Amino acid sequence: MPESATLQREQRTDVYQNLGERFKETTRELCGIMFLFCSGNPPQLENRVRDFLQHESGMEFEVLKDSSTQTLAILMPGFTLDATHYQALLLKQHLQETMENVDPRITLTVFPGQVDPTPGVLKQMAESTRLSTSSDIHIFTKEEAVQEPGRILIVDNDDAIREFLTIRLKMQGYETLEALDGTSALELIEKWEPDLVLTELNLYGIDGLPFIHQIKQLPVENTPKIVVLTEQRVERTISQCFQNGVNDYVTKPFSPVELDARIHRCFH
Repeated sequence: MPESATLQREQRTDVYQNLGERFKETTRELCGIMFLFCSGNPPQLENRVRDFLQHESGMEFEVLKDSSTQTLAILMPGFTLDATHYQALLLKQHLQETMENVDPRITLTVFPGQVDPTPGVLKQMAESTRLSTSSDIHIFTKEEAVQEPGRILIVDNDDAIREFLTIRLKMQGYETLEALDGTSALELIEKWEPDLVLTELNLYGIDGLPFIHQIKQLPVENTPKIVVLTEQRVERTISQCFQNGVNDYVTKPFSPVELDARIHRCFH
């Protein structure tokens, strides 16, 4: 493998599809892989990672980058799980010692192994890294890989908000549908049975707490979790939403990264 490579979004190459195809071609060759993410996208992070790995004598590696999330994928051909974990520990220590206020998040595994290196699994590993709230190095397992990505119904009368959320959530592997108002949302929940409803409170027709109550009363096998994403900031409204079974409450304008983490917690 070449020493390093950076795949840019402008090249229209999906880094996870690329990785999946390459692992498929070399199914019998052992290869460690770790995903690395540092919040704030520290400058020179990728160069620091590459420089560190280059100084590891006899070590072959490749670095790829998801430029949309600034997550790095580091491939180490021939590495066992223990060897990959050891290198992750050394890399984490190196970054913390040489870069100011850096808190690396690392997820790793080895192929072939219990987990199949499909594009979906690789993307799931990357998202797990980016949304992690723990600084501990995480070893990705088969049990995590078999989890379905989840269905999310987006309810908002703002076309731009729905489009943005749909694109962002699909990039993370979720299945999505959209509804403009509370009435059509209730119909979709019965027919499609989403795992989570991401909803504004200010909707046409039925809205607010009556809408939340109606969701809870629907005759579905598993009542969906509810995350409110709204402009309403009144403390009484927030309190009433939680009293009525809402799982989380996010106010607009919102941080996309924070919303990602809130939704991730609802699924895990």
